[in-house]
Amino acid sequence: MPVIELTHGPVEYRRTAGDPDLAPLVFLHEGLGCVAMWARFPDALARATGRSALIYSRHGYGGSGPARVPRPVTYMEEEASRVLPELLDRLALDRPVLVGHSDGASIALLHASERPVAGLVLLAPHVFVEPETLAGVAAAGTSYRDGPLARRLAGFHDDPDATFHSWADVWLSPAFREWNIEDRLPAIDDPVLVIQGEHDQYGTVRQLRAIEEGVGGPVRRVEIAECGHSPHLERPAETREAVVRFLAPAGTDPGPGHPSLVAPATPGPVLS
Repeated sequence: MPVIELTHGPVEYRRTAGDPDLAPLVFLHEGLGCVAMWARFPDALARATGRSALIYSRHGYGGSGPARVPRPVTYMEEEASRVLPELLDRLALDRPVLVGHSDGASIALLHASERPVAGLVLLAPHVFVEPETLAGVAAAGTSYRDGPLARRLAGFHDDPDATFHSWADVWLSPAFREWNIEDRLPAIDDPVLVIQGEHDQYGTVRQLRAIEEGVGGPVRRVEIAECGHSPHLERPAETREAVVRFLAPAGTDPGPGHPSLVAPATPGPVLS
């Protein structure tokens, strides 16, 4: 897999080809994810939309260089403001569609509050800390200590212990309880799609409502039944269909401010 040297160390990445006239898809993984853990979803979505795609592992994940530890409470803000802009500039990717999962969705929101993007696809996003989230992280800690999660992560990350603890230790720290990025949402006026599983073990629909009420642009909300925290893995066809409708082909744009931009059952806005 190719590696690019950034200011804070090497980052592994993968790219797929697509229509150069359409905004590229940039995939931002979850708190324990990496390039490989997206599985087939990025390639399937890129094919279905005709867009090029960039998938990369943040520092401390997959085969990328190590992260700075202990990780600061502001690690997602730093990724959004420093690392992601450098990566996009180095690869000459302008105004992408950011597809973020969990931590990656939060990073997408933070980045979009500072730099223009073509749109945001947010899978199980977080904009503040909930008791349900902390319970989910604590349960992941038990699974890691007992072995199942540790064995799974060992197949994807160069240093699974560092990957797990640099994520879980921050989320469970007292200093992180007040983490909240709702004040960054009004600066976002790009189209947003939020997708969450009905049984997400890391967050509730309060996250979706906060995004709907906070951002300045149109929002579409999709909730998927019988689905947990990873819609793209648990319900890949439904998730892909929702994103494809959101990234509607040219010629189907109903126009700015049209009610269908926020109606779940109608085609989404064109993102070029």
